[in-house]
Amino acid sequence: MWSHGGIICTGETYKNAVKLTFMKGDSLPDPAGLFNASLDGATRRAIDFHEGDKPSAKELKALIKAAVKLNTAR
Repeated sequence: MWSHGGIICTGETYKNAVKLTFMKGDSLPDPAGLFNASLDGATRRAIDFHEGDKPSAKELKALIKAAVKLNTAR
């Protein structure tokens, strides 16, 4: 779990993927379309990383910064 002013995201490992679940993912901008899992949930959104995936560090950093900003805006 990573937090800053509240939970940013959790990390889970599965047999075929590593999942980052953002607690307030439905409130975060995702112009790069990183969210690819848990899209049916009320507030959470997740990113499943599979072997061989090459996520953009720049886009992932932007998503994390947006989550921190959302947590600290209160």
